[in-house]
Amino acid sequence: MIEKNLIKEYAEAFLEPLPELFLTDVTVLPGNIITVEIAGDKGVNIDDCVTLSKYLESKLNRDQEDFELTVTSAGLTSPFKTLRQYKNHIDKEVELITKKGEKFRGTLKDANEDGFTVTITRKEIPVGGKRKKEVLYDLTFAYNEVKQTIYNISFK
Repeated sequence: MIEKNLIKEYAEAFLEPLPELFLTDVTVLPGNIITVEIAGDKGVNIDDCVTLSKYLESKLNRDQEDFELTVTSAGLTSPFKTLRQYKNHIDKEVELITKKGEKFRGTLKDANEDGFTVTITRKEIPVGGKRKKEVLYDLTFAYNEVKQTIYNISFK
């Protein structure tokens, strides 16, 4: 079976001189079904995927071990997998689900190696008030507390 780390190593070597592109995920399933997912600061086009696919094909030997290779871009609805994806979405609306099953929607405020912060809005009745008012809260999450975070596409 082809090793995931080998594919990751090849893909990262290819992407190194292309600072706008980065690797988000590599999977190798039984039967050598390989999927490589990339993202870009300004998006990924089909030519980027084709070029990386050809490069990876040149590094692997089908005569030695057969494989199926797919190179794809991290889509708009794909969960974030890297810190760079989080940083690229700062000041944008995201939706997240915690491992406890809680769902939050808000604006991604910050992201670092330890976790990220989302600003959410809740309607609450202030003390002594009669009408609900919007109150902003910053919620901070460690990556291991979150099942998934995705970009929230809004058509407002």
